[in-house]
Amino acid sequence: MIDKLLNGETVIYKAKGTSMSPVIRSMQPVRVEPVELLNCKVGDIVLCKVHGRVYLHFIKAMNEKHGVQIGNNRGHINGWTRTVYGKVTKIG
Repeated sequence: MIDKLLNGETVIYKAKGTSMSPVIRSMQPVRVEPVELLNCKVGDIVLCKVHGRVYLHFIKAMNEKHGVQIGNNRGHINGWTRTVYGKVTKIG
């Protein structure tokens, strides 16, 4: 799926887990479109990699030096990354 996003394709993704509930339920399909880091903003839900793990989480903050700070809908912050593959454009 990440390869498709890197090649400019839109994908349907089903994330497992409850960390984004009630915004996104476990295994609920979402449309993810390729995006460049510069086109992201705080509040976007993105598919990204933080510390070697792939997440579908909110952008909580942005910083020129560090990129974007990623966190879930339960208040947990996963960390900073510059590796963003795509942005959620439709839920459900």
